[in-house]
Amino acid sequence: MKVRKIMTTKVVTVGVEDSLHKVYEIFQQHRFHHLLVVQGKTLLGVISDRDLLKSMGPRIGNPTADLRDHAAFKKKVFQIMSRQLITINQEESVLQAVRVFNRYPVSCLPVVDDKQEWVGILSWRDVFKQIEKLKSGQTLLIPQDVTKI
Repeated sequence: MKVRKIMTTKVVTVGVEDSLHKVYEIFQQHRFHHLLVVQGKTLLGVISDRDLLKSMGPRIGNPTADLRDHAAFKKKVFQIMSRQLITINQEESVLQAVRVFNRYPVSCLPVVDDKQEWVGILSWRDVFKQIEKLKSGQTLLIPQDVTKI
């Protein structure tokens, strides 16, 4: 089975100049853990909810947050995003994706096409969901549109 069959294509993206406040709001609104940092179809980085939490004060979102905590919201995505990316081509096998997950300490793989343009994202959870569907006899995940917030 190919990565393109199970990857998530309904991807929320951000730009390098977006604020961490925007990233925080996106993570609060959606149930995922990674955002692709892009400029058009060019993949520049990835930012995870863990990256965000490490850069913010422990009281963000609580009434006890102080000025220092709120100043972190003004930082830009480029200041904390991961730039050294491990990607996978959409035509690779899911087994190859599992090998990559096992070899590197990553929880998502940006998915690219033959032109190295991003087309989606694959998380280890996507792989587990597919295994569960195959075991229960359900049909494959149907790709959805890519979006930018």
